[in-house]
Amino acid sequence: MKKIPAIIACLCLIASTAVRAEPTTTKGSTAMPMTEDLRALAPALEKYGQTIVIGDLWKRPSLSARDRSIVTLAALIARNQTVELPYYLALALDNGVKPSEISEIITHLAFYTGWANAVSAVQIAKDVFKGRGIGADQLPAASAAQLPLDEAGEAQRASRVGQEFGNVAPGLVQYTTDVLFRDLWLRPGLAPRDRSLITVSALVATGQVAQITYHLNRAMDNELTQEQAGEVLTQLAFYAGWPNTFSALPVVKDVMEKRPR
Repeated sequence: MKKIPAIIACLCLIASTAVRAEPTTTKGSTAMPMTEDLRALAPALEKYGQTIVIGDLWKRPSLSARDRSIVTLAALIARNQTVELPYYLALALDNGVKPSEISEIITHLAFYTGWANAVSAVQIAKDVFKGRGIGADQLPAASAAQLPLDEAGEAQRASRVGQEFGNVAPGLVQYTTDVLFRDLWLRPGLAPRDRSLITVSALVATGQVAQITYHLNRAMDNELTQEQAGEVLTQLAFYAGWPNTFSALPVVKDVMEKRPR
């Protein structure tokens, strides 16, 4: 079943007629968005933003600036927090996230955080891309040669899910196999580690702790280290809130303790 090409077409970020333009104010900079408004209405918030978030968090060495941008975009899109999205999309581009990867991030999150969230992000990304002169030639094709599939691992996952839930929601189980794990996860526009990073970040950001164990193990199989996983939580505390990250902590701790040494 090949449904992703049609899905990508629905989520297309920019028309093929896109023209080159000068960078707009959405281009990433060292200033937090709406700094003047924050300073006027919530000066302590503006101070924390400048000194802690920008001045310290984003400079911590345990996670690259590129990874931090991916984590932050995943959290903002997952929570449909669009006000700051233009700034962080631009910052992601500045931090080395490719336009094609941003397109794939949005498409991936349609399945893990909901269609409407992805469509909202498309509208904002379209304007940021236009301001950067990013055209359709820099975006991923709707259909492309897939990455290799771990046939044994996928067969085991599908069998386990089918036995547990096949009689409850057979359509959901079938789509999970055919669309997610035999298509979406095999698209070449994102490295498997990046897809795992996006998925784990979105799950934590939305409080979906029941799904974290499987996807964090998958992330670590895809070469996310324990130190990096811990730093993902630190980043998400600021962008998804302390309660969501502390709710995820026991699950993350359990995964780490049970991983082979």
